[in-house]
Amino acid sequence: MSVREINASVITDVIEGMCITANEQLPEDVKCAIAECYEREDGAVARTVLENIIDNYKIAETEKMPICQDTGMACVFLEIGQDVHITGGDLYEAVHEGVRRGYTNGYLRKSVVRDPINRVNTGDNTPAMITVDITAGDRIKITIAPKGFGSENMSAIKMLAPSAGLDGVKKFILETVEKAGPNPCPPMVVGVGIGGTFDKCALAAKRALLRPLDSANPDPFYAELETELLEKINSLGIGPQGFGGRTTAIGLGIEVMPTHIAGLPCAVNMSCHVTRHLTEVI
Repeated sequence: MSVREINASVITDVIEGMCITANEQLPEDVKCAIAECYEREDGAVARTVLENIIDNYKIAETEKMPICQDTGMACVFLEIGQDVHITGGDLYEAVHEGVRRGYTNGYLRKSVVRDPINRVNTGDNTPAMITVDITAGDRIKITIAPKGFGSENMSAIKMLAPSAGLDGVKKFILETVEKAGPNPCPPMVVGVGIGGTFDKCALAAKRALLRPLDSANPDPFYAELETELLEKINSLGIGPQGFGGRTTAIGLGIEVMPTHIAGLPCAVNMSCHVTRHLTEVI
């Protein structure tokens, strides 16, 4: 079987552009979800907030400026075909250089500190948070998800006992959203991971944020649970930017994986309405 070569410089160039575009343009499914919520919202203040949000992302796209001042940590997901050979440099450094150029040349805010205690800014928004999966084929699928921390800080994980069951999972998710209140800049998107280990559960929750908002979990049981939880979250009355209303969340996704007989991990990764993600295949 032949092996396809991709030069590391190509990865750098693609990621540079993706960092800029992802920060300036919301995905279409997110824009549609916000617009739909605006049409359903009957509170005057909530409608005004949603109208401002819509105006904001339109201006950002037209004027080519960031949708939000928090241009986030660059979360980079790579699905690398096993028949790909990367030449001309190190894969990880190619990604970091793409982020470095994108945030510098795109005049995007640099929000990364090198050490969590000493708090010295790296000055170029690196390092990126990189997740790699090996897949079939000879292509590389790159997804960029700039993650702001107003919402990331409201995320949580809990190692539930199996006896907590479905009710325990629901309770934890709803309590996490209610506790977050206006802090994640609602209307929010809620990513939920259930199962796996401590680390894999959190990753599943973040992956759930990458799903199109108009998609459902392929398992009917979890698809129904997504609908139920979204309805309950919107009944909390937190509303756009916390001013009250029918629209607290515009989407909720659940990703599930096998786990140990003694555990029931559940993670909730919160995202604001600026749920940025962009995918390209090279």
